Amino acid sequence: MRTRHTFQLFAIMLCAATMAAAQNTPARYLRSNLPEQWTPEAANTATLPTDDAWWSGFGDATLDTLLAIGENNNFDIAMAARRADAALRGVQSARAGYFPTIGATAGWQRARTAGVIDGGYALGLHASWEPDLFGKVRAQVKHSGYLYDAGRAEYTAAMISVCAQIATAYFDLRTAQAQKQVAEEHIGRQQHIVEITQARHKAGLASALDVAQARTVLFSTQASLPLLDTQISADINAIATLCGMYAADLAPLLQPRTGLQPDCRRIVNAGVPASLLRRRPDIVAAEANIGAASAALGIARKDYLPTLAITGSIGTEAARPSGLFKDGSMTWSVAPTLSWTVFDGLARRAGVASARDEMEAQIANYNATVLNAVQEVENALSTYTNDMRRISTLSDVVEQSRISLELSVDQYKQGLSPFTNVVDAQMNYLEYTNSLLSARGDALVALATLYRALGGGTE
Repeated sequence: MRTRHTFQLFAIMLCAATMAAAQNTPARYLRSNLPEQWTPEAANTATLPTDDAWWSGFGDATLDTLLAIGENNNFDIAMAARRADAALRGVQSARAGYFPTIGATAGWQRARTAGVIDGGYALGLHASWEPDLFGKVRAQVKHSGYLYDAGRAEYTAAMISVCAQIATAYFDLRTAQAQKQVAEEHIGRQQHIVEITQARHKAGLASALDVAQARTVLFSTQASLPLLDTQISADINAIATLCGMYAADLAPLLQPRTGLQPDCRRIVNAGVPASLLRRRPDIVAAEANIGAASAALGIARKDYLPTLAITGSIGTEAARPSGLFKDGSMTWSVAPTLSWTVFDGLARRAGVASARDEMEAQIANYNATVLNAVQEVENALSTYTNDMRRISTLSDVVEQSRISLELSVDQYKQGLSPFTNVVDAQMNYLEYTNSLLSARGDALVALATLYRALGGGTE
């Protein structure tokens, strides 16, 4: 009779709780506000940098080596990987809620009460379990899963960011080294022009002013070398830090060579498919955060429902160890308990409202992230396109400035033009050559920026 009464009471409480939960569930589920393209599974489709290897198109073995070292040694990547592993452990911990908790006990007790001495030995097992009647554990697992997806996206973001930073620092290094080589080449030409002015001055064909002007140009170019050396050293240090190494160990790999700057000419599609944008780790993380907020809202709503806990134990007790497993020594108990919070000062209502606000905030963050992604991609495409146009024009300028220098030197030797024309031609030729090298470096950096903006290569 008591058992029947207990189950009747349980059924009444269950129906009441379900009705209460239904009354507190808004008619419009917030997921209807999500962007149409939102799918939580997208978090598992991100492409790691090692998968697309966009940098291999440059045909630069040194760059390939640096990126391989960076992916293995960079500490930011290592930290992101550990955080992703920790999030995975959170998923495993949440899944443990599906199963009962089982423990073992063993002990001895001796007590005296009102002249009676009692006690003995005991062995047993005890267990407790909360069946997931209303899906709260399932929601917690889903919440942890989305957090893990966000952690994986952060790991991908760290990989992409480090690869882009290494490539950018490497391109800057090669640009500075190329400019230093150009400066040294111009110094050789300028020394020759100084000798010409000195010879003409001795022959009475030129004034000392020509010699001073020629030396001024020479010394000005020589003064640029320390600045370039400083830039080269800073770039090597930056690359070494990103690769998790000391600069002294990495410097031999970064020595100057012929053809320092990689070829910056690439065929880049003007229209970027939306699927490429959705590979961006920040968009993937934003999607996962929406999923986590949605699951957290579900968890908050389930606090309106009752919980059923089942505890039980089985064991043996005896006054002496030899009697632990004899007839009559066995003990056991089963205790199902249904608990339900009837009133909590509107705390649950506030919790649901807070979870709903957080979900709305994550939706707004997702939309802002997408807009920012589109802006970054369009800016990177525009920068690269205009850099290539600038390179084309500067190539013509450099060629004409070279011709101008040769003609001005020839005319000066013949006494047909003043030395100021030679000075101007020398300075212009060096300036335009450096501008061309800088434009090529900017185009290479724009490609790395585009790769980072797309969350992977364009192929």
